[in-house]
Amino acid sequence: MAAAYDVASFGMKIFLLLLAPLAGATTLLAQSPAPVIAPDLPKTTSVLDAMMHAGPVMIPLFLLSIFSVMLVIVYFLTIRRGAVVSNGFMATADALLRKRDHLGLLAVSNRHGEAIARVVQKTLDFTTKNPGGDFQQVREIAETEGTRVAASLNNRVTYLADIGTIAPLLGLLGTVFGIIRSFGALGADLGTARYAQLSHGISEALINTAAGLSIGIPAMIFYAFFRGRVQKLISELEAACTHILALLSLQSNRRTERMPALIEDDF
Repeated sequence: MAAAYDVASFGMKIFLLLLAPLAGATTLLAQSPAPVIAPDLPKTTSVLDAMMHAGPVMIPLFLLSIFSVMLVIVYFLTIRRGAVVSNGFMATADALLRKRDHLGLLAVSNRHGEAIARVVQKTLDFTTKNPGGDFQQVREIAETEGTRVAASLNNRVTYLADIGTIAPLLGLLGTVFGIIRSFGALGADLGTARYAQLSHGISEALINTAAGLSIGIPAMIFYAFFRGRVQKLISELEAACTHILALLSLQSNRRTERMPALIEDDF
């Protein structure tokens, strides 16, 4: 029994000696790690603040954006069928021309602001002042005025195309300024501030590029939309002018047919 007890005691001692290093390692692992000090990073700015500090080119880009929005609103209100050819005016013009009431139609045309009203006003102003004029001259006056009105509509829409071309170019100019600022920061002896200047220059370049494209792309989209609408309205204006000229031509032919009969009656 004593021998067995000695063997058990010796084994227990050896086991405790083996556990001692493991217990020390467990104690070291159980200790809480030292807190990691986070670097003092700069605070992030909002998109509006970044745009306000993106260089002087943002000023004309901001003005172009306001101007393009105003143009789109104005074009939605003015480039429409009621502003070029209205059913009410055409019905009135048809009725008055069939009654040969040119002076009445001239007065109605002066009160209306449609494009077809301006064409009719110019045409009837010539016919009333020159009752014996040739119908070919009347046709030329109507076609000239119609061409002028159509060119005016087309020229108004081209402002959006100009903005769509100028805005990306201004954005590219701001991008160049930002890249120049970045390379200037790389070449300067600024220490750790060099990286802040470098990031600011890159941010300025990208913001100017994005601003130019954000203004130019919608401007070109609305230009394509209003250009199609203008072409449709010009076609309707041509059809209305053709109808007015057809009625005037019919009355001119009747007047020409009466003239020989009146001359024969005089003889």
